[in-house]
Amino acid sequence: MALPRRLSGDPQRAEAWCAQLAATGGSARVLLLLAGTDTAAVSGISAAGATPESRRWTAAADAELLLLGPAAQRPHALPPLPAGVTPALIAQVVVAQLGLDPLVVDLGAPVAPAIPHLRLAGDPARCLSGGQALEPQRVERLLALGRRWGAHLARQPARPLLLAECVPGGTTTAQAVLTGLGLPVQGLVSGSLRTPAHALKAELVARGLAAAGLPSAGCHPQGQLSERRAHVLSVLAAVGDPMQVLAAALALEAGHRGVPVLLAGGSQMAAVLALALALAAPEQRPRLAASVAIGTTAWVAGEAGSDLVALLERIGRQWSVEPLAFAAGLRFGDCARAELRDYERGYVKEGVGAGGLALLWELLGRSPQDLAAACDRACSELLQADRA
Repeated sequence: MALPRRLSGDPQRAEAWCAQLAATGGSARVLLLLAGTDTAAVSGISAAGATPESRRWTAAADAELLLLGPAAQRPHALPPLPAGVTPALIAQVVVAQLGLDPLVVDLGAPVAPAIPHLRLAGDPARCLSGGQALEPQRVERLLALGRRWGAHLARQPARPLLLAECVPGGTTTAQAVLTGLGLPVQGLVSGSLRTPAHALKAELVARGLAAAGLPSAGCHPQGQLSERRAHVLSVLAAVGDPMQVLAAALALEAGHRGVPVLLAGGSQMAAVLALALALAAPEQRPRLAASVAIGTTAWVAGEAGSDLVALLERIGRQWSVEPLAFAAGLRFGDCARAELRDYERGYVKEGVGAGGLALLWELLGRSPQDLAAACDRACSELLQADRA
């Protein structure tokens, strides 16, 4: 089996993880976690919708596209983008052609998707700059739910778990959480803008952590597990979002029990991995790191304005592991649709599990070129349906 591009991790462990996904990935459980954060309303922070108002229904529209397909009448129109087309299109093509059945989980999106989904009570997180993004009780509830859910999924360890997300503003909460966990990550975290808004993100993160009375990067507790856990929960309550809490708990519980977990995304899933490692007992971390891998797009992996590999190296150093991460081979340079070629110009990079699902496509023996061609056809269907 030809291995996909490895970004991080021990080569032998990477080969073993890929072999396991190649053998069992066709039965993967796909969870799309929707959430919201008022951070997305900050001007200049996100391109997941051209305006702060349009970003309110991004998650709903993307989830509807994922389940209903590009040619269907969808209740919420896709928000206008500065360029390109939503990565939910890539995700939809993969799940449809592989026969996967995603479960959409709404953890507090500003607008609920008008499709069958699981809704957990809660509003979007408040802007992280205030240092009170989530109620501590909500963090505790989501963490407990994720661990129970992960333990339940581990009863069928041969079925991989693929976690995807749609959280406009989520790369900023990712940077905030990583910084709160003690990692110096400024300049490493990606974003939906063509050039990540590093200065603006850093300013919001510094304000949020200061407002919450939390230490800056480079400082993290070294005490008992209970003390470290309390610090992680404080960081999440201060500057996090609901997706991070549930995803980290799911990855931790399923991963350390040996379930293959694919975190489908870039910087946001790096933050989820860091949270899972921070919450794990030291003896759980090696198996967790061997079971959980990040799968992202070539556009995130090659972005000049961020550095996912360096980010993963810092995560690995902090928790004494070698994180597994891969980049899918999907490229759009030869596509007929200009909206897809815009990916190659840096306008769209990742989201809705696109990178992880494209990686799964490859591990199941299909070519990136075939996926690009299928996305080209689907993009034409989508634009034709939207004009009708």
